[in-house]
Amino acid sequence: MVLSFEGSLDTGTASFAEAEINKHINAHSKVIFNLDQTKFVSSAGLRVFLATAKKMLGLGGSLKICNANEVVTEILDMSGFSSIMDVQPDLDAAMAAFA
Repeated sequence: MVLSFEGSLDTGTASFAEAEINKHINAHSKVIFNLDQTKFVSSAGLRVFLATAKKMLGLGGSLKICNANEVVTEILDMSGFSSIMDVQPDLDAAMAAFA
């Protein structure tokens, strides 16, 4: 399942995003967050990433993140998320990483 976030994933949008994610992830073992339309991710957005990754792990699945722009990539790097999450350069690479 591929999910996208348009604009910013921050305190104003994180709760809604997490609720929508939770409606769908139980039926999927492979989830990709495609960030090609995501301009910014705050700490609230990072929490959504971490919570989803933990849920996926508990369900025997996994989460990939792809297409992060330069700003989001820097946030992932500075927060250490790029070393604990599976971040791929694009959607094709994220899909291939499940194999």
